[in-house]
Amino acid sequence: MMQDIDQMLSFEVKKEIADRYFGFRKLIEEDIQDYDNQILSSFRRLEQKTGFDLVRLYILLKERQLIRDFFQVAGLDDQLFFDPYITESPTIRERVFAGYSVHGLTKNSRFRNMGFDTYEELTRHVGEYRESLQQLQQEQETISEEIKLFYEKNDLGTIMGFLRSLGGTETHKAGAMEGGLTPKTGETLDKKMKVEPPQPVNDVLPDIPQIPDLSEVKAQLKTILDKAYERQGEPEIRDLVHP
Repeated sequence: MMQDIDQMLSFEVKKEIADRYFGFRKLIEEDIQDYDNQILSSFRRLEQKTGFDLVRLYILLKERQLIRDFFQVAGLDDQLFFDPYITESPTIRERVFAGYSVHGLTKNSRFRNMGFDTYEELTRHVGEYRESLQQLQQEQETISEEIKLFYEKNDLGTIMGFLRSLGGTETHKAGAMEGGLTPKTGETLDKKMKVEPPQPVNDVLPDIPQIPDLSEVKAQLKTILDKAYERQGEPEIRDLVHP
């Protein structure tokens, strides 16, 4: 009778330890999954917002040298989402300019205003993207700290040793709960079940610097847009938006 009570208590203690260990672990894994989902969402927003803004500017500027001049003015390093095919594709042009309003009294002003408007949207979208990167960085650091604390308080090797001691005095005792545990089983399981911190956001997503406000670079951008307008034969932006 006493042995049955001891076994029942031993089972309850082991179950509580296992529930607590795997419960905390599940919460961390859910945090990591949520972090990964946020990374994916941020990249999609980068493509759909910042990417579209850049593609519009690529189409407006068209020439590689003018595009390089623009990146220098904006303080950007890499020509994100650029492909020479973009500037010639009517399908891409129609897609990225769909729903855009055109304003200005002359062809030149309409072309220039489209460039200014697109730049302002790019500035806003880059700012939003950078805010999301900062939030993701904080999230990654929080999860990494959670994992560190989890393993400080839940060393699997120590837990396994404790569970063996509950099963009896024999070092290698194997019962229903022990499962044939050996002294190094906890260490082996610890390695196999190790939860690694998620990758830092800057290792996964591009770090785009904040570009200057339009007011700071308007004169330089105007010069670039006017060159693009002249070299393309003074196009009507209305035809570009509504071919």
